Amino acid sequence: MAWRSLRFLAAVTVGLALALPAVPQSADDLDALQEKAMKSAVLKVAPTVVQIETSGGIDVLEFGPLGATIRKGSGPTTGLIVSPDGYIITSAFNFANKPSAIFVAIPGRKREVAKVVATDHTRMLTLLKVDMTGLPVPAAAPKKEFQVGQWSLALGRTWSKDMNGPPSVSVGIISAVNRIWGKAVQTDAKVSPVNYGGPLVDIHGRVQGVLVPASPRQDNEVAGVEWYDSGIGFAIPLEDVNAVLPRLKKGQDLKQGLLGIMLRGKDMFGSAPVVASVSPESAAAKAGIKPGDVIAEIDGVKTGSQAKMRHVLGSKYDGDVVSVKVKRGQKELTFPKLKLAALLTSFPAPFLGIVPLRDDPDLGVEVRYVYPKSPAEAAGLKPGDRILSIGPNTESPKAFSGRDELTVQLNRLVPGIEVKMEVRRKGVKDKLDTLSAKLAALPATVPAELPEPATLKKALAPRKPAPGPKPPAPPPMPKKDAKKKPETGFLQRTNAARDHEYWMYVPDDYDPNISYALVVWLHPPRKGVDKKAFEKDARALVENTWEDACQDQHIIMLGPRAENETGWLLNEAEFVVETVRQVMSEYTIDRQRVVVHGMGQGGQMAFYLGFHARDLVRGVATSGSVMPGQPKENVAAERLSFFIATGSKDPMAKSIAQSKKKLVDNKFSVVYEEIPERGQEYLGENEKLFQELVRWIDSLDRQ
Repeated sequence: MAWRSLRFLAAVTVGLALALPAVPQSADDLDALQEKAMKSAVLKVAPTVVQIETSGGIDVLEFGPLGATIRKGSGPTTGLIVSPDGYIITSAFNFANKPSAIFVAIPGRKREVAKVVATDHTRMLTLLKVDMTGLPVPAAAPKKEFQVGQWSLALGRTWSKDMNGPPSVSVGIISAVNRIWGKAVQTDAKVSPVNYGGPLVDIHGRVQGVLVPASPRQDNEVAGVEWYDSGIGFAIPLEDVNAVLPRLKKGQDLKQGLLGIMLRGKDMFGSAPVVASVSPESAAAKAGIKPGDVIAEIDGVKTGSQAKMRHVLGSKYDGDVVSVKVKRGQKELTFPKLKLAALLTSFPAPFLGIVPLRDDPDLGVEVRYVYPKSPAEAAGLKPGDRILSIGPNTESPKAFSGRDELTVQLNRLVPGIEVKMEVRRKGVKDKLDTLSAKLAALPATVPAELPEPATLKKALAPRKPAPGPKPPAPPPMPKKDAKKKPETGFLQRTNAARDHEYWMYVPDDYDPNISYALVVWLHPPRKGVDKKAFEKDARALVENTWEDACQDQHIIMLGPRAENETGWLLNEAEFVVETVRQVMSEYTIDRQRVVVHGMGQGGQMAFYLGFHARDLVRGVATSGSVMPGQPKENVAAERLSFFIATGSKDPMAKSIAQSKKKLVDNKFSVVYEEIPERGQEYLGENEKLFQELVRWIDSLDRQ
């Protein structure tokens, strides 16, 4: 305690200098001063700290973020008075279960019914109102005075029946400032559901902030709750709460302000903020920001990295106006009054209606399969035809080289647009036909049968470049060591840091000139704790279910191991992504057919990776899994499709159906299968369903 006592002395010396003798103080004296000042600070704020109880609502808050179910707490939580006329701020976590009634107990007053006025969805705070006046309001500690190492007291109202007594107290320091993308201050005081919504107080009895669960990776009511009592707690500065209080009082829900762009590269701290795509009708689209632009400044602050850009935008709300400077080639462009928007409108990916022949180095693409009743069929396309150029009817069709360039060109369009194509018919060399088609939305159907061959087996052959300007290409495939023969069969490995293990299954007839689909199996909880059992389960999965499909349909399987007995943790997502990249560096992997696949909680991890590793993942396949939280927006430049299976007798069947509805509402392509009279079991146990899954993987590169 000596170092803390010295730090405390520095904080209170100015205020007590006249009252203390000018002689050195002993450690006992310093501890006594510390205790006295802390008690004084707590008592100063105590009248403004209220107790909140709820009734009704759902027991289960959310299945996630990854792992054990979060359930409604049985005890009271905390709030803070912020206005004399009955307004109380608290954590949105306290109402995640959608209670039917809310009651507030205020020191010196009777228990009152409260109503929700508004919610700040970016800082996860909720404003309540009780029918009272003349309430005490705490003083806010100025943000400019926050310093790392400064004392902080976390207060809460728990089971205490004496509302006139002091609240519960946890002592700590401010351990970091400007956390959670500039929205929060961090403390090592114990923070948990009983004091979420309560104040973080400085040694002078001023409120530094309102305690909330928070996470830099997620943005829902329960994000970060898994860190409670861990020494990592967060508080939203009261100064910021007071700044938006007038808007909340009007009943206006506040949401994150978004530019509406996706960035290239996933190295948040090392990659420059280069625009990969712009969402239609977003703030950026309306301003004229384009793919390839580099975001150089926002409101005069230089944004040299993706993290810096996110930090500048993190505290902005829907409707806020910012100035954005971009670099476009050698030019600098400024957009001085760009009005940020909230939730972006999701747009379904455009669909022509073909599956192309893979690993073809020639110009254009050869049609392998035409979907019945698709725009391609209506236009007269047939298997064996070669599409050489495509574009909107208002423009000349643009030539392209290969399937990936066709995908880039289509992703710039939206369903409903008329396109024209130059097509060389099968068996005809010297004549081109011009066809027209009206693009549809990416369907939720799986071909009943796909013709062979699927590949020309020329994945490593040099590609013939298309004439004219080249569209932005996807990341290049990692270079393979031609002298090193890739390993095949069932393989056991560790990552580069040797702190995680994974297995692989590579078909014995692996051919590097074929682009293989990659299926990442994310095992259910407790299946990875025992190493021998983990290997046994993995071998059984391959031998009993996947081996033939891997051989026949050119699939490589990857199985990372979660070491926590409760299952997958969010921080293990980075390890999974690392193993995927490692496999891509050794084997020829089809980037349009990378699938994360899991059962139960492993499926929840698959959902998470689908939304948070968008540069890698193109398909999410789950069995008996509820999607945690809300889906991200559908981004055309990073297509993502879903295959969801459940048994009709699975206790979670209704929640899984809700997951499907949320995804469909966000315009994602979702294949949903409910197996009659079946419960919680792996979809691979149903041969018909498993073969449908394999065909879905085979057709993920549909255009």
